[in-house]
Amino acid sequence: RRIRLAQPKPDPPHPGRNQADDTRSPLFAAEYRTGPYWLDGLPDPPVLSDTLPATADAVVVGSGYTGLNAALELARGGRHTVVLESQDPGSGCSTRNGGQISTSVKPSLAALARRYGLERARAIRGEGITALEWIESLVEREQIDCDFRRAGRYHAAHAPRQFEQLARDAQRLTREEGIEAHPVPRSEQHTELGSDLYYGGVVFPRHASLHPAKYHRGLLRSVLAAGAQVIPYCEARSISANGSGHTIVTSKGSIRTREALIATNGYTGRLTPWLRRRAIPIGSYVIATEPLPTDLVDRLFPTNRVTSDSRRVVYYYRASPDRTRVVFGGRVSADEPDPDVSGPLLHAEMVRIFPKLQNIRISQSWCGTVAYSFDELAHVGRYQGMHYAMCYCGSGVSMASYLGMRLGQQILGRAEGRTAFDGLTFPSRPLYTGSPWFLPAVVSWYRWLDQRECRQAAG
Repeated sequence: RRIRLAQPKPDPPHPGRNQADDTRSPLFAAEYRTGPYWLDGLPDPPVLSDTLPATADAVVVGSGYTGLNAALELARGGRHTVVLESQDPGSGCSTRNGGQISTSVKPSLAALARRYGLERARAIRGEGITALEWIESLVEREQIDCDFRRAGRYHAAHAPRQFEQLARDAQRLTREEGIEAHPVPRSEQHTELGSDLYYGGVVFPRHASLHPAKYHRGLLRSVLAAGAQVIPYCEARSISANGSGHTIVTSKGSIRTREALIATNGYTGRLTPWLRRRAIPIGSYVIATEPLPTDLVDRLFPTNRVTSDSRRVVYYYRASPDRTRVVFGGRVSADEPDPDVSGPLLHAEMVRIFPKLQNIRISQSWCGTVAYSFDELAHVGRYQGMHYAMCYCGSGVSMASYLGMRLGQQILGRAEGRTAFDGLTFPSRPLYTGSPWFLPAVVSWYRWLDQRECRQAAG
């Protein structure tokens, strides 16, 4: 039996209540709704199977970027591949992120060299560059229409000291790692960004952007064309080893498989307790503005680059691919508010950066969950016979896609599937079971440090 997914429809207008007086907040547009802006105007979704087979060569749990890229590699390698998804395919962060792609691996070359030696450190850092190059070739090869652009990134400094550090880092990145980067002083900032808030920044001209939901939809079509099955609303409830692989019990029955792949990242749950103890789920919140005048968008984003800043509690933003709106994201609270609460908080920060948007309203507000690791590195490997790739630490568009592909190659026994992340210890912490109880305190501390630095910079 096969089913056609319903075309994502705009959510009904949301009341947008102000909690203080229970009246409609003036920050919300008349058509305001929760849910990703990226789902608007998507082409019709493909027809998916509703029938769970009894057996498969490989079962992938999770239909985000990791899972689909692994499935694509496996299906084209001749393996009968089934992808299980508890909701609509891509309903997690794969259709909820900001669509920004960098070469970022969080720890610096020096920090990694102290842990693993210089050669391994260079290899790990190099995977960020490789992942970006690879995703560009994937989009071209699969002919995925997803607004992929190498427009670059502007990384802005929130204080003079941070600009000095960013400028030094840019020189070192170019000299030691071949990553193109150049500083932009505050006096020239308007050539990159229509804001007076920052103290200059650094341009990474090779960084990129895309439309995350279009990218996911294109991947889904390629996976289906390769012969894999993607089964929606099929929650994996337990997994156990058997003589030849694993048995996975789902909400639609059981399936036996030779290879099991866990591709759940920020949504890793009770199915895999060992992985859950190693993934730190972190909510990231995003808003889209109502449509803006073209000349205003041109003043705010003259180069069409994506933007991030140097604060520990980072904000990231860009013009929408059609340059009609601002898409603005970040972490705005330590206690994970819902989108109705996070929307106005993000709006306030957006207006602090762009005062011209003071009277611009929010059309959509949504959230997704990313995953960090305790060592700030992505991890790929095998545990009790189950393969996994996860914890992309905020760089998931390219790294999740790339490591999903490499994981598929590893299962196929191909030498090119090796990565610099193979064999790294995947750390946890005592008393941690997957619920980051420490996160509110950490975020509050980081926010206080950011605010102190901003106050000192303002004099």
